[in-house]
Amino acid sequence: MTSSAGLPVANISCYLFAQLSGLKELRQHLLAFCNERALKGTILLSTEGVNFFIAGPKQSVDELVDELRKVPGLEALAPKYSYNEKQPFNRMLVRIKKEIIAFGVEGIEPARYTSPRIKPVELKRWLDEGRPIVLLDTRNDYEVKLGTFKNATVIGLDHFRNFPEAVRRLPEDLKKQPVVSFCTGGIRCEKAAPFLEMVGFEQVWQLDGGILKYFEEVGGDHWEGECFVFDQRVGVDPALRETESDQCFVCQTPLTAEEQQDPRFQKGISCPYCHQSSEEKQREALAKRQQALQRVATPLPGSVPYDNYRPISIPERCDTMAALDALAALFPHTARTEWLMLFQAERLVDDQRQPVTADSILRAGQRIYQKMPGITEPPVNANIRLLHEDEAILVLEKPAPLPMHPCGRFNRNTLQHLIHLAYAPQKPRPCHRLDANTSGLVVLARTRHFARLVQAQFAQGQVEKTYLARVNGHPTWDNIVCELPIRSEAGDLGARDVDEQQGDDARTEFRVLARDADNTALVEARPITGRTNQIRVHLWQLSHAILGDPTYLPGGGIGDTQTLPPDAPPMCLHATRLRFTHPLTGQIMTFESSPPFHRQAQ
Repeated sequence: MTSSAGLPVANISCYLFAQLSGLKELRQHLLAFCNERALKGTILLSTEGVNFFIAGPKQSVDELVDELRKVPGLEALAPKYSYNEKQPFNRMLVRIKKEIIAFGVEGIEPARYTSPRIKPVELKRWLDEGRPIVLLDTRNDYEVKLGTFKNATVIGLDHFRNFPEAVRRLPEDLKKQPVVSFCTGGIRCEKAAPFLEMVGFEQVWQLDGGILKYFEEVGGDHWEGECFVFDQRVGVDPALRETESDQCFVCQTPLTAEEQQDPRFQKGISCPYCHQSSEEKQREALAKRQQALQRVATPLPGSVPYDNYRPISIPERCDTMAALDALAALFPHTARTEWLMLFQAERLVDDQRQPVTADSILRAGQRIYQKMPGITEPPVNANIRLLHEDEAILVLEKPAPLPMHPCGRFNRNTLQHLIHLAYAPQKPRPCHRLDANTSGLVVLARTRHFARLVQAQFAQGQVEKTYLARVNGHPTWDNIVCELPIRSEAGDLGARDVDEQQGDDARTEFRVLARDADNTALVEARPITGRTNQIRVHLWQLSHAILGDPTYLPGGGIGDTQTLPPDAPPMCLHATRLRFTHPLTGQIMTFESSPPFHRQAQ
C-alpha cells in the first residue's frame, strides 16, 4: 500500500465479480453509511458484482471496506489505495446497474470464469527478456493519449462496448500469438480477455490488477507517459502521484502540462483539440475529407454483395422464452415455419455470429441477428459536398436520393455509413435528418458531447431552417401558415397524413417566391416544428404537391415509391439555409446552399 506521506485524503478503487442479491436494500445501506462518514465517490452494484471509486478520511475509507466485506460474496475485496491533498469527487453516488462494466456480450460471466492472470512482476520479466508478446490496450482512445506500454497494440475505442467490433478488425494471425490484455485497474480485462478466448485467441492473459497494480509493484519500466484515472486527478505517474495533467472542460480530452501551455488552451473554454483551426488548415482538412468521401463511395459500398446482420432486440415480455416462440410473438405476420427454416439454415445468430437454435432461451435486453446473405443495395447519389469542418461539427450538402440512416433496403448506401468510412475511426453523428429524396444542408457532430448540444437546439426549435420547394400549380396566396396536425404513425411507404383529432402539432410558414409559365411555383418553406415529412405533407394538403415527390402526389394520392432511383427526375425540395449556435464557440453560424434543381421546372 502506498504511504500517505501526510496527505489527508485516501482514494480507493476496487471491483469484484460476485453473485449479489438484495441490491436495493444494499444500495440504501451503503449510501447512508458513506454519507455519515463524509465519503464521496461512486459505488456501482450489479447482480454480477461491485465496482467503486471512493475518497475520504483514511479511517472512514477503512470502515467502508470492512462493511463491504460483510456482504456475502465480497469477503475477498482488496482495494488499491492512493493519497492526495484534496477530495477528488463532488458527491456520493450508489447506483444499481445491469453490468458493473458495460460490455453487452452474452456468455461472459467473470464471476464464473476469467482468463489466466499474469502478475505485474512476471509481465515485467517477460518484457525484460524481450519475449514476443502482444500487449493489448483495452482502454478508450482518450485514456491511451496520456500513456501506454511501449509498443502496445491500440485498437481505437471510443467506448468499451465497442471492444468486440474492434477485436474483429484485428489481423487473424494475432490469434496464434501470446496476448496480454491490460486496462486501468483490471476490470475491463475481466471481460475483454474471456471474449478474446471466445473468438479464437489461443494464448490470453490479463494483467492482474491492471496498470495501477503494475505501477504499485513494478514502477514505470516499459511504460511511456502517465495513466488516466477517472476522477479529478486526471492522471497519475508510475509512482501513483497526481500529475499536472488536466482535462478540457469542453471536449473532455486529457491535456499534458505542455499542452496546457498552448495559447489555444483557455481553461473551461477550449484546448488545442477543440479550438477553432485556422482557415488554411480548415481548407486543407476539408479537401482531404472530400477526397476520402469520393474514395469510399467508388464503388458504392452497398453495390458489392455482403452479408447483412439485422438486429432483433428481445423485450421484457419475451424474457426466458425459446427463440422460436419469441420471434413468433414479436413478428406474428411471419409464419413459424419460416422462422424454423431460418434456424435450420443457421441464419439467426448471436453477438459472436454463432448460430441460435429454435429452443435457445433468450433473455430481455439480448440481441440476436438475422443474417441476410449476399445483399446488394439499390444505387444512390453519393455526391456529398463538404462545406465546413472543425473540431466540433461538420456541415455538408446531402445529395438526393440518399438515405441518411440505415433503413429498409439501405444499410451501406447511406450518408451515415459513407461518413463513418471517410472519418474512421471517428463516427460523426447527424444532429437532425432529411428525407432520402430531400437535398440540402445537414449538420453532424464529431462527438457525443457536441451532438447532444446541437440536437437540443433542433429539438427546442432554436435552429432557423429554410427550404426551397418547386410545387405543382400556382398558389393563390403569397404567404400562408399551415398548422395541420400530422399523424405520427407511418402508413404505406412511410407516408404520413393529417389527423386533426390525434395528430402532432405542426407549423410551417410558406412564402411564394415565383410563379412560372410552366404552372409551377418556387416556394420558400420555414418549418417551425420538425415532424416527419412536414413540408411535403403540408404542401400536399394545400393542393400544391412538390414536383417530383414520389409519395405525396398531385390530387391527393399516395404513390408507390419511397426512395427515387438516381436517374429519376429529382424531388424538388432542398434545405437551403441553416442558422444555429456553434456548440463550442457559442457563435451564430449561418450556412446557405443553392438547390440542384433549376428555377424552371425540370
